[in-house]
Amino acid sequence: MPLALDRSSLERTFLDAHTTHTFTDQPVDEATLRALVDLCRWGPTSMNCQPMRLVFVASAEAKARLKPALSAGNVDKTMKAPVTAIVAMDTRFHEHLPTQFPAMATAREMFSGNPTLSADTAMRNSSLQGAYLIVAARMLGLAAGPMSGFNADALNEAFFPDGRFKVNFLVNLGLAAPGGHHPRGPRLSFDEVASIV
Repeated sequence: MPLALDRSSLERTFLDAHTTHTFTDQPVDEATLRALVDLCRWGPTSMNCQPMRLVFVASAEAKARLKPALSAGNVDKTMKAPVTAIVAMDTRFHEHLPTQFPAMATAREMFSGNPTLSADTAMRNSSLQGAYLIVAARMLGLAAGPMSGFNADALNEAFFPDGRFKVNFLVNLGLAAPGGHHPRGPRLSFDEVASIV
């Protein structure tokens, strides 16, 4: 069995990492955002479908478009975060399957002819990719604050008016400010969540 990652890697990605609510003023540059996407895109998705689409909200103009869609409790921390990633899903992800999953010649038609299967697959796999994004951000030295408090219709209208992409969730990104997170909540134990059969 391959050796596990060293303790410091585990601490950075899971054991000591927290959902961050307060960030420093240091911006996140384009090179870091590109490195983030280049890293998280390697996580697996079903049939290599890769439905996640990202908008990195960093400018004052873009933040002003985002603000009205946020729940009240998320406004202040999001406006102060260096970047907010809109994790969205491409409702027509299957159009890329001929090149991304050439092993199955009928993959595109399987989804284009079944809207329910397509919607379920887009939601499940963009959620999975959004989780990779959070872990990849931590690996690159960023802190992450994922959120689901927003008006999806308002956000989609502001950023995806043609209807092809749909928001899944948001992630604030940047360098964590000292004390920028709440105390960690408890976690359920192995015996409460898992079984071996």
